[in-house]
Amino acid sequence: MTGPAAPNPDPMKGVRGVFAATLVLESIVVLLAMLVLAKFGAGATPAGVAAVLGLAAALIVTAGLQRRRWGLGLALALQAVMIALAVFVPALGVMGVVFALVWGGLLLMRRDVARKMQRGELPAQRRAANGGDQPDPADTM
Repeated sequence: MTGPAAPNPDPMKGVRGVFAATLVLESIVVLLAMLVLAKFGAGATPAGVAAVLGLAAALIVTAGLQRRRWGLGLALALQAVMIALAVFVPALGVMGVVFALVWGGLLLMRRDVARKMQRGELPAQRRAANGGDQPDPADTM
């Protein structure tokens, strides 16, 4: 006798995990900007330090909010904020542009997963169609 079938995993949960991990890594990079803040421009001004610390904290909080429907929008808004903070810390503007490109790639990945989900081409969807217990031959390649 077998128990109830396990529900199919939500592929978007994995995508949201990638988003959250990216935000945490981004916050670490932003905090590392503190090391070079004193060496460039006006130095470590109170506004620059506040901008770096505030942005890093917002990125970490937003990482935890990726399960919410509006979490992605908030993450993307923080990319724009990071670019705008170039007024206080020019390095943040450069990092903001780099991370905006990273987020562009992540959004393309999300779109690809959503399209494959819609067409039923994800491995979990194929396993469910094959009876659930047998691995799909396409997964072994």
